[in-house]
Amino acid sequence: MSKNSKYMDTVGKMLKFIEESPSCYHAVENVGSFLRDAGYIELSENEDWKLSAGEKYYVNRNGSSIIAFHIPERKLKGFHMIASHSDFPGFKIKEMPEIAVEEQYVKLNVEPYGGMIMSTWLDRPLSVAGRVVVSEKGDLISKTVDVNKDLLIIPNVAIHMNRDMNKGVEYNAQTDMLPLYGGIGSRESFISLIAKAAGVDKEQILSSDLFLYNREAGRVLGAEGEFVCAPRLDDLECVYASLQAMLKANPKEYMNLMIVFDNEEVGSMTRQGAASTFLQDTLYRICESLSLTQSEYCRLIADSFMISADNAHGVHPNHPEKADPTNRPYLNGGIVIKHHGGQKYTTDAISAAIMKDICKRAGVPFQTYANRSDIGGGSTLGNISAAQVPVSTVDIGLPQLAMHSSYETAGSKDVEAIIKVMSCFYEG
Repeated sequence: MSKNSKYMDTVGKMLKFIEESPSCYHAVENVGSFLRDAGYIELSENEDWKLSAGEKYYVNRNGSSIIAFHIPERKLKGFHMIASHSDFPGFKIKEMPEIAVEEQYVKLNVEPYGGMIMSTWLDRPLSVAGRVVVSEKGDLISKTVDVNKDLLIIPNVAIHMNRDMNKGVEYNAQTDMLPLYGGIGSRESFISLIAKAAGVDKEQILSSDLFLYNREAGRVLGAEGEFVCAPRLDDLECVYASLQAMLKANPKEYMNLMIVFDNEEVGSMTRQGAASTFLQDTLYRICESLSLTQSEYCRLIADSFMISADNAHGVHPNHPEKADPTNRPYLNGGIVIKHHGGQKYTTDAISAAIMKDICKRAGVPFQTYANRSDIGGGSTLGNISAAQVPVSTVDIGLPQLAMHSSYETAGSKDVEAIIKVMSCFYEG
């Protein structure tokens, strides 16, 4: 039996969640389904909220961001929040996407979304998922759509036609990365294909947000099942972990919130991103419904804490020199606490100490991450969200390899670890 066999059930369920979440819209739809099954009540931003102590609620914005919260029975002391994101780098399908090539092929016109590793999208089975907005009996309705079949491929140029291929290629998003859709006989059929997948007539579709996604299934591999590989590990791994922790926890004096923002990969500057007022609006309305004053809200915020959960870079087996000399997280080494002197990560001494204490109480190992001082890193949710809701925040994640590849690698043991840490945090 594998040494990691006890973690396989958790990993398998996470991979199923990822497979059923081929777009940010599907991810949030799936989260909502789990929440409803657990007794959470759906709220709408354009309706009045009448909240009760002990009850569980969630609210959705744009179909791609979601906030769930569980109100404790006791007098409220503050908020315990975990934030992650639903989106991932890839290619968005443009309006009027079909391009005929020499009356032989049809390809689709796409554009980059976020900073992906372009080469990892080549020569893989791809499909299309996202949402369409349709007209139904005079109303505009948003529907998730997943073609859910091997449909597209972005073919490489043969090495015979580019003998320098293995010396490095700079890919042009407009010329090199357009997916092959079909032969010339498939011309003008794409919108009909999408309509069929959505269960509507093509004339009903008014607009869409559609993306390519990698069809390769998630897998466990390694000599002893140490590794898990899948599309979209960044950041659906953390979304899944926070969801599982949220469903298990029973709050005492702090209100638990699970927050999933969209558009982290493109800067969060949208109405459903971490830079928006979505979290602030939700907290204001919670306090208003519970008859709390502005001053009481400010006092609650002062005694609140957020875990910003977005995966971290593990030490690469072929390029260990890319990691910082002393902060070197490894797959299956536990969660990663992320630091950055320029505040791309919002962790400071206080929030790091709190996080380490939570890990110790949960019995989970922790590691630290910092960029090499001569390599610029990415940013994440914590510092952006704190500009709207100024709570003490720590940035964490799970160590992974090939971040922003269309197929990423992480540690199979770490999934269970982060769920335990988040559950411990939510239990207060």
